[in-house]
Amino acid sequence: MNSNISIIGVPMDLGADRRGVDMGPSAIRYAGVVERLEKIGYTVHDEGDIVVRRPKQNTTAGTNLKYLDEIARVNRELCDAVSGEMKKGHFPLVIGGDHSIAIGTIAGVLQHRPKTGVIWYDAHGDMNTAETSPSGNIHGMSLAVSLGYGHESLTSIGGADANLDPEKTVLIGARALDPGEKEFIQKLGVKVFTMHEIDRMGMARVMEEALKIVTNGTDGVHLSLDLDGLDPHDCPGVGTPVIGGISYRESHLAMEILAEANVLTSAEFVEVNPILDQMNQTARVAVALMGSVFGEKLL
Repeated sequence: MNSNISIIGVPMDLGADRRGVDMGPSAIRYAGVVERLEKIGYTVHDEGDIVVRRPKQNTTAGTNLKYLDEIARVNRELCDAVSGEMKKGHFPLVIGGDHSIAIGTIAGVLQHRPKTGVIWYDAHGDMNTAETSPSGNIHGMSLAVSLGYGHESLTSIGGADANLDPEKTVLIGARALDPGEKEFIQKLGVKVFTMHEIDRMGMARVMEEALKIVTNGTDGVHLSLDLDGLDPHDCPGVGTPVIGGISYRESHLAMEILAEANVLTSAEFVEVNPILDQMNQTARVAVALMGSVFGEKLL
């Protein structure tokens, strides 16, 4: 794996429309992400945070999407930042912030690796559009946008052709899907490993199957990890917790298998909300999982 890691913080809470997750990058840094990765042997470049402004109005004329203009602006800047770090030959590690920032991260990655496969580790599908979303919150639309579906101001980020291939995209940990998402997932053919498959197959087999999909004909793999993919017992500090999730140990195993495959070329960890957390537990879990996915060993 790349020995140079560039950390980019995005204190975004507009996509979730719930305060607190904007403090996620600070919480992750406080939990020792830089020190952890340096101890493993990486050279870490902390590029600071992208500035996020909070508009007075949460709506944009002609759409039900909340904070659309500012979310689009931030993701355009994030796309450029990620692309810039990859141009240097660095591994981009984006820390959030809500999951709407995946739009900019993935758009930036696709500038250099247009055939990227994606592991989307999440309780939710994030495949709503303006027509199917019950809330208008863009953090529930980010995967759909990255696949090329959604408002033009979002799908155009990085170029209209900078889209993921649904057949190279895998969702792991799903247990809360809206009706419109279910139809969309089936239509596009995105592979989903729900909690049923994880319970029945075991995480090792799930990851083996997922890796076959995301590495088949791709030029890299991106990990988009939402901390609400884990059970709220292990990660209480998230805005949309769903009980019955992936365990702490299962998640470490998933990250360890991903590290052993040596295919990861970019990553983001999102939805840490310190206001809802207990003693920064969720941020500490995020950093521990980063340790595993970057190759940390017990012995």
